[in-house]
This record gives sequence, C-alpha cells and structure tokens, in this order.
Amino acid sequence: MTQTNITTDQLALLSLKSQIISDPSHFMDESWSPSISVCHWVGVTSCSRHQRVKSLNLYNMALTGRIPPEFGNLSFLVSVDLGRNNFHGNLPQEIARLRRLKCLDLSVNNFRGKVPSWFGFLHHLQVLNLGNNSFAGSIPSSFSNMFKLEILNLNFNSIEGQIPKVIGSLINLRELRLKGNKLIGSIPLSLSNASRLETLEIYYNSLQGNIPEGIGNLHNMKLLSIQLNQITGSIPFAVFNISRIEVIALTDNSLSGYLSNGLCNGHPILKGLYLSTNKLRGHMPTSFLNCSHLQILSLSENEFDGPIHSEIGRLSNLQLLYVGENHFTGINPQEIGNLVNLGELWMEKNQITGSFSISIFNISSLQILSLSMNNLSGFLPQEIGDIPQEISNLIELEHLDLADNRFNGRLDMDIFNMSVLRVVSLTNNTLSGSLPPNMCSILPNIERFYLSVTNLVGTIPHSISNCSKLTILELSSNKLTGLIPNSLRYLTHLQYLKLGGNNLTRDSSLSFLTSLINCRNLTVLDISLNPLNGMLPASMGNLSTYLRKFIANSCKIQGLIPNEVGNLSNLLFLDLSGNNLAGSIPTTIGNLRNLQRFNLSNNKLTGFVGDHICKLQCLDVIDLTQNQLSGSLPNCLGNITSLREIHLGSNKLSSNIPPSLGNLQDLVVLDLSSNNKVGSLPPEIENLKAITKMDLSMNQFSNGILREIGGLQNLAHLSLRHNKLQGSNPDSMINMVYSWIRFEDASFGCFHE
Repeated sequence: MTQTNITTDQLALLSLKSQIISDPSHFMDESWSPSISVCHWVGVTSCSRHQRVKSLNLYNMALTGRIPPEFGNLSFLVSVDLGRNNFHGNLPQEIARLRRLKCLDLSVNNFRGKVPSWFGFLHHLQVLNLGNNSFAGSIPSSFSNMFKLEILNLNFNSIEGQIPKVIGSLINLRELRLKGNKLIGSIPLSLSNASRLETLEIYYNSLQGNIPEGIGNLHNMKLLSIQLNQITGSIPFAVFNISRIEVIALTDNSLSGYLSNGLCNGHPILKGLYLSTNKLRGHMPTSFLNCSHLQILSLSENEFDGPIHSEIGRLSNLQLLYVGENHFTGINPQEIGNLVNLGELWMEKNQITGSFSISIFNISSLQILSLSMNNLSGFLPQEIGDIPQEISNLIELEHLDLADNRFNGRLDMDIFNMSVLRVVSLTNNTLSGSLPPNMCSILPNIERFYLSVTNLVGTIPHSISNCSKLTILELSSNKLTGLIPNSLRYLTHLQYLKLGGNNLTRDSSLSFLTSLINCRNLTVLDISLNPLNGMLPASMGNLSTYLRKFIANSCKIQGLIPNEVGNLSNLLFLDLSGNNLAGSIPTTIGNLRNLQRFNLSNNKLTGFVGDHICKLQCLDVIDLTQNQLSGSLPNCLGNITSLREIHLGSNKLSSNIPPSLGNLQDLVVLDLSSNNKVGSLPPEIENLKAITKMDLSMNQFSNGILREIGGLQNLAHLSLRHNKLQGSNPDSMINMVYSWIRFEDASFGCFHE
C-alpha cells in the first residue's frame, strides 16, 4: 500500500513535469527522475509517517507550463508554493481534492480564468495567495467556507464586482489583500466582524461610499490601506483609536471634512499617515506631536490652511513630510530644523510668506527640499534674499526646488558645492549672477537645471559640456549674451534645451544647430526671442528623431526654410513665426504627419498653401498670418478634421472658401481676414457648431449673409467688415445676442455691435 501511494505521488509529479515547457535552470531535469526517490526531488518534502509528499516548493525557479489535473492526486499535500514562475492557463478543478491543504501560493504567475468557487472545499486552508495573476470574475461567496483562512491575497488581478459580505465571517482572517483590481461598491460593514484582521489592503480599485465606522473596532489592525479609490465622506474618528495601527493610507480619494485635534492621542506607534490628494480642510492639528513614532506624514494636495505649527519640530523620527499644494500660510517655524532624520520636505504650492528659517540647513540627511510656488523672499536670519552659504551643509541633497518665489539676492553658484545634487530649480525669482566657468565641477552630477526667468547675465560657458549627465537645461528669459556654444554637442543625454528670451547671438551659420545633431535624445528645443540673424542650416533635418518641439520664433532668421525640415518626422510643434523667412512653404512639410501646431506667421513667405498641408492629419492649429501667400485654399483642408484654429489672415489668398471647411466640426477659430477672397459664403458653414470666432473682414465677399450663420450659437466674434455683401440681415441672427459683429462697408447697416 505504501509503495502504491508513493507511486501515485510520483506519477502526479511526473505529470506536472511533462507540462513544463521551460526549465532554464534544469531543476527538474537533474532530479525529477523515476530512478531517484521522490523524497530527494528538488522542491519536494515527504511525510516520514505516511511516506507521501507533504510539501512542494518550486518558488522562483523560472518554470513555464501548466498544472495538470493529476496534480489533484497529491492528496497528502499540506503546502504548495509555485510563486514567481510562468505557470499559465486555468487551474484544474482537481485541486479541490487536496483537502489537507493549508497553504497555497500561486502568486506572480500568469494564471487566468474566473476565481474558482471550489476553493470553498479546502476547509483547512490558512493561506491563499493568488496575487499578481490574471484571474477575473468576482470573489466567490464560497470563500466563507474556508473558515480557518488567515491570509487571503488577490492583489493585482482583474477581479470585478463587490467585496462579498461573507468575507466578514472569516473570523481568523489576519490579512486581506485585494489591491489593484476592478472592485466596485462599498466597503462591507461586515468586515468589522473580522476581529483578528491586522492588514486591510484594498487600494487601487473603484470602491465608493464611506469608510465604515466599524473599522475602528478592528483593534488588531496594523495596516489600513484604502488609497486610490473613490471613497467619500469624512474619516471616522474611530480609525484613530486603533492603538496597534502603524500605517493609515487613505491617499487619492475624495475624503472631506476636518482632522480632529486629538487624532494622535491613541496612536503610540503610528509610523505612516498618508492623506494626500483628498478634499480635507482646516488647520493642521497640533496633536500631531503625540505621534512620536511618525516617520511619514503626507498631507499634500488637500485644502488645509492656517500655519504649520512649531510643534512639528517634535516629530524627531519624521523622515518624509509632504504638505505641498495646500493653503498653508504664515512663516515657516524655526523648529523644523529639529527634524534631524528628515529626508524629504515637500512644501510647494502654498502661501507661506516671508523668510524661511535657516535652521532647515541643519538637517544633513535632507535629500529633497521643495519650497516652490510660495511667497518666500529669503532665509532667516539674513536681511537680504541671498541663498545662504549654509545650504552647502546639506551634503545629501539631491533635489532643490525654490522656483516661483521672491528670492531677490545674488546667486553664488559656489554655494552649491554638493556632489550628489541632481536637480536644481530656481526659476521665476529675481536672483542675479552668472554661470561660472567651473559650474560642472561644482555640480558634477547635475541632471536637471532650471534657471529661467531670473536676472542671469554673462555667457553660457563652453565648459557646460562637462555636465555630461544633463537631461534638462532651462535658461530662458534671462539676460544671457554671447554665442550659443557648440560644446552643447557633448551633452548626449540632453532632452530639453530651452534658451529662449535672451540676447544670445550666432556665429556665421547657426552652427550650434548642427552641433546639436549629436544630442540624439533631444525632445524640446527652444531658441526663441534671441537675435540670431542667421539662416537655418540644412543640417537641422538631422536633429534627433525624438524631437517633438522646435521653437525659434522672433530670432531674425532669414532665408529659406530648408527642405530637410521634413526629416523631423516626430515633430508635434513647429514655430518659426516672427522671422524674415522667404520663399515657399516646403512640400516636405507634408512628412510631419504628427504635427499638431504649425506656426509660420509674420514672415515673408510666398507661393501657395499647397495640398501637402493636408497630409498633416493631426493638425490642431495652423497659423500662416502676415505673409504673402497667394492662390486658393486647398479643398482638402476640410479633411483635417482635428483642426481647431485656422489663422490665414493678412495674405494674398484669392478664390472662394472651399465648402469642405464645413467638415471641421471642432473648429473654434477661422481667420481669413485681409485677403482677396471672393464669392459667397458656403452654406456648409452652418456645420461649424463649435466656432467662437470668425473673421472674414477685408475681403471681396459678395451676395448676402447666409441665414445659416444664425445657427452658430457659440459664435462670440463675427467680423464681415470691408466686403461687398448685400441684402438684409437674416432674422436668424437675432438669436446671437452675445456676438460681437461688424458689417461696415456693406449695403446695409448693422443691427448690433
């Protein structure tokens, strides 16, 4: 009999082996052989009393295959762990015969199909882990039959429906993990009956309703995570009475109301409080000081107001403090410098005024300091707005963001002698100074450097090439002079280069554009509002294939637009407006199939608006205003149904308006003013239901005004002045009570303007 039983197990396991199509480490090839006792097979543990397989552990062996029905013959199995492999397909129903099973871990595989209801037959099961698979359907009510269940993990599947009320009858349940599914409905009140529950992890679903008051009765709870749902209402105060709780995570819901001033009185061991991205309001409770073990406090993206109390300095274990994007006011307390273990401080987008306490620079462990978008003017106890030398004490600082404040002193780059600093943002202040020649020695690991809209003077040093890790360089709207250095070519990781709004000049052929060919990751290039006075080189067509935005408006660029511009096939924005460009629009523009915004206005372009424009099927805005373009509008322009704005005023366009423009149902602006357009307005114009502005003035349109114009209820601005229109005003226009309409130089007067 013993031989028969062990043979049964051997055959069942050999059947499993036969379904394994990939065993890269050859675990089974080397040991799963009939010539070797099953007791010595890799991953197999045999029961000494019955000589039957008791445990199977194939965790993380990179096995690929299916579980065969014969697996159900391993009737003495108590524990199965097949986690972190590539098993796939449905689970065979024969597993329900494993009545001795206490632990079943099938996590991190590719199993699919509905969650089997036959799990309810496994009455001794204590651990069921199906996390990170592709199970679908709902949670079966038969799960209530697993009355010994302690751990249920269904994380990251595609499970739908509601959390069944019967889950609350599992009185031995310690962990319930359902995150990352498609669950709907409310949190069942019955969960308050699972009195041994320590972990409730149901975030990243679509749950609605309130947090049940009964959750506060779960006195063994250590982790409560309901983040990323659609939970509403206030946070029950009972939740803050659970004395064993260590983490309360309610981020990214629609919770409202106030935080009680006594919320930390019953939390001697609370370590993490995550309340960001809700609708909570009121002052920060002073009772936070009672959470003496708090390591993470996340209150960002709410509606909190009032001051940040000095008591915050008593949270000596705090490591992460997120209070950004609220309405906090007042002066930041000096006591914040007592948070000696703080690693991240996010305080951006508030209304904090005056000077920030210099004590912040005592926190040598600080890695991220974000104070942007406040009304800060300096650091106490200094009298002026300089960034103080003491900032160099932050030897671990990686991310510094002081943008959009009122710092107004001198910027001394030498103070940033912090070797690990990766991100510096000082944009939108009134700091003065220049970029030192050795800036890359000061910031050897800099990756993102934002210094736009300040009072920076001097030149861009050629040594910028030594900042080899730079991905973003923003120096727009300063007072920089000199040449744009060709040494930018060595910044091979560069993605964003924004130099607009300075007084930068060129060499003889805009060679810096040619040098940027080496920057193969370049995505955004903005050199606008600089007196470059050059011609676009043909080599610009060899810029990065990742380039999405090329902005060079108002640069006094002359000459022709090179045909090679058509090589920039992934461009979304092209703005060359306000220059002295001549010649025709290259037909190669039609190669820019992803282009959304196309602006060549205020140049000296001639020729036609050719059919090649119609290849731009993603176009949102086209602006060719103030050129010398002639001929008729291509009829195919009406095929670009994504168009929302057409600006073609102040050219020499002639002929009729093509009827196909009526296809542009999302068109908001149509400007054909100051051209030589003739004929009647096409009746198809009534299809432009979204249009808010139509300027057809200064043309040669004749005949009467179409009654269909009266049906354009969103039209707020209509100008038909200086045409040859005749007849009377259509009665339908009486409904356009909010429109601004001009009809001068027609054979009838206007009834309102």
